[in-house]
Amino acid sequence: MPNELPNAVVVGGGMGGLLAAIRLRASGHDVTVVERLPTLGGKLATYERDGYTFDIGPSLLTLPALIDEVFQLVGTSLNEQLQLHRLNPQFRYFWQNRRAVTVYDNPVDTASAIDAMSPGSGGQYLQFLKHARRIWAISERTFLAGPMTGAVSLFKRMDSPRDFRQIDAMRSLAVAAKKHFSDPLLQQWLGRYATYSGSSPFEAPATLACIAAVEADHGAWYAHGGLGALRDAVVKVATLNGVQFRTNTEVLRIEGNKRRVTGVRLANNEVLTAPIVIANVDAEHLYTDLLPQRKTLKAVRRAGRSTSGVIVLVGAKGTTPNIVHHNVWFSADYQNEFEQMSKGEMPEDPTIYACVSSVTDASQAPANSENWFLLVNAPAGAQVDTETYGQWLINRLATIGVDLRDRVQFIETIGPTEIAHRYRSSGGAIYGTSSNGKRAAFRRPANRGPRKGLYLVGGSSHPGGGLPMVAISARIVANMIGRDLRVNPKSR
Repeated sequence: MPNELPNAVVVGGGMGGLLAAIRLRASGHDVTVVERLPTLGGKLATYERDGYTFDIGPSLLTLPALIDEVFQLVGTSLNEQLQLHRLNPQFRYFWQNRRAVTVYDNPVDTASAIDAMSPGSGGQYLQFLKHARRIWAISERTFLAGPMTGAVSLFKRMDSPRDFRQIDAMRSLAVAAKKHFSDPLLQQWLGRYATYSGSSPFEAPATLACIAAVEADHGAWYAHGGLGALRDAVVKVATLNGVQFRTNTEVLRIEGNKRRVTGVRLANNEVLTAPIVIANVDAEHLYTDLLPQRKTLKAVRRAGRSTSGVIVLVGAKGTTPNIVHHNVWFSADYQNEFEQMSKGEMPEDPTIYACVSSVTDASQAPANSENWFLLVNAPAGAQVDTETYGQWLINRLATIGVDLRDRVQFIETIGPTEIAHRYRSSGGAIYGTSSNGKRAAFRRPANRGPRKGLYLVGGSSHPGGGLPMVAISARIVANMIGRDLRVNPKSR
């Protein structure tokens, strides 16, 4: 692949950076990815112990076509590189009144299950899906179709004012849930989609309801061997196509002048010269440490941090009836849970998410055993005693759902402090900035940096966190770079 275009350096080897690197390489750029940690993939990480394997970042893959799109650019496909499973059932949700509902891969089956739990609600679910699908269709051609530089950039991509009304951005997800569902339990279920971006259903826009349609229509997927296998496939494709990697390598700062960037300086004082720098790092870290920008940093902080989380990994002997790959045990009072977090407190009665991938993939745990990945929401910056919290959460789960206490082989706990240290994310915020508030989409750090040649990719920038969104951010940034070079060919 000839080097016809300027070389590029990607700071950070998370999924957004890796996918952007492949896209640029496919266009003819020489690309080097610099990663501070010894492993690539960013938050798409794994933990192994005693024959158990856990995904300790994303545990759900949606819209795999977005990654396949990148692979197709370099002559391969996701199916060639990876064995994917479309999960059915997708999720099982439990409430403390012992009611439960299963979400299936087929919306009609899901509606039947919802109706069995809450008579009359199955029809409400199918009507809601029509609404959610409209939001997704509009979002794809507006919000997700390019960079966001303010409300004008969004409105320019809309066909009419009706698009703005139908995208449902002016009310909270919690308010919308009450309009769509009469059963408070299903209102709580819909509110959960705010947490996909580290936000509160009582503050995040109802636009996030579209995630339910994405799962219903495009599936919930699992990569055989764990989502770490997805990371490995992306790294393999990048390597085979000439992307260069520097792991265990610290970027000290981004070099340049007041007008444009010229490369990066490493901790050993080596300079990698490049007219294109893509920052796949937390925006607050970028504008505090790598390229200090007081005004831009102030804007990033004004946007507000997403939630963090506490991860509890449990190796458990035996198998559990009535669970599926993805499970959720809801708190008794969702509003109080988020109110406590808004005060910086750990919730006393947290919603507990459990991924038990050994239900689908026996390679993830020893025979007759299960790998329990437990996650609860936590405010960014929360101080958690990881020595005791894991046992507390297992005791809590025993009270409201499944009793693992006599089956536990080991417990490992990862809190906001550890997340912040590993990924240099402010307060351990998992998704960068939150989606709270009507203007959240416009406050998120832009894909174009304040100096020419600097671009932002990944969960900390537009359009946000989660594997599908960071894949879209990689597409947006690669397209921006291509347009910028066409407009100003001298920058080559």
